[in-house]
Amino acid sequence: MLKERTIPHDATLLEAFKKMDILDKKLLVVLNKNKFLGLLSAGDIQRAIIQNKSLETKVVDVLRKNIRIAKPEDSYETIRQMMFDFRMELCPVVNDQQEIVNIYFWEDVFQEKEPQPKRRFNLPVVIMAGGFGTRLKPITNVLPKPLIPLGEKTILEHIFQRFSKQGCNTFHISVNYKAELIEYYLKNQNLPYRLSYFKEDIPMGTAGSLSLLKDKIKETFFVSNCDILIEQDYSEILDYHKTNRNDITIVAALKHYPIPYGTIETTDNGQLVSLQEKPELTFKINSGMYILEPQVLNQIPENRFFHITHLIEKVHKNGGNVGVFPVSEKSWKDIGEWDEYLKQNGND
Repeated sequence: MLKERTIPHDATLLEAFKKMDILDKKLLVVLNKNKFLGLLSAGDIQRAIIQNKSLETKVVDVLRKNIRIAKPEDSYETIRQMMFDFRMELCPVVNDQQEIVNIYFWEDVFQEKEPQPKRRFNLPVVIMAGGFGTRLKPITNVLPKPLIPLGEKTILEHIFQRFSKQGCNTFHISVNYKAELIEYYLKNQNLPYRLSYFKEDIPMGTAGSLSLLKDKIKETFFVSNCDILIEQDYSEILDYHKTNRNDITIVAALKHYPIPYGTIETTDNGQLVSLQEKPELTFKINSGMYILEPQVLNQIPENRFFHITHLIEKVHKNGGNVGVFPVSEKSWKDIGEWDEYLKQNGND
């Protein structure tokens, strides 16, 4: 089990992020010729991306100096407590020769799949659930998109569950299409959340309806589309938002596109500069989750069609801070289209 959780020191950040996605884990052990060198977390990679480092940067170049590991003389109870206190997915036991003599995994020590979030918080969450779900027809002719099943729960309940795990239990739901059915279903589920609904009289775009909340939300809040799931400790996104004093933070998923051909770069007169065989392009994709400060609601025009991208551009143009927090490709589940829905259904 240790071998699959390791990565060589000269691997790239992109390779590390992809391995985390494959394993569905957020922490890897870094080795140099079978010697322990450090621990690499998803947070380390995210911080490097935020600092605009290339995904081709070597793992060794972003390793933290201060990490928590165990020594052979440490008792099991000491190691267990350290793992619990710092929500460590794994804890290697390393001797003076930098050899790993043992390793403890969260799932074995605590009989849980993954650690709880590092910090809980209770902020309002706005879920944009008023769309027609045209990309998921014909099922949305019968069910509104937020009530489409994903495993044994609806998409909406999965979103509730992820935020509730962080400590959030107040949800404002923007409704329009089949609003009565959404409210009826949720009422009969007896969910342990505070739910309120606000309805557009006419379609107002992904941000236009937020203007209806100007007098209701007076603190930092999350916004999520109703067809996406983000597998991330949301407190880390919130910490980034607060530390940088952002007015808006966009959660962006890395998306990789392999090109199945060799690409050529040339000079102005057609001379070869470089030839790259089957490169892979990586982009930051707007995932559909955001953190907003309440004052930005005042920049949304009333009774007008207005997308959240319009709001972001307006805030940015007016000198506001707009941050981007990256998550790995598979940490973002977009289930708003048939292919992605079928891929995710039953795998959650």
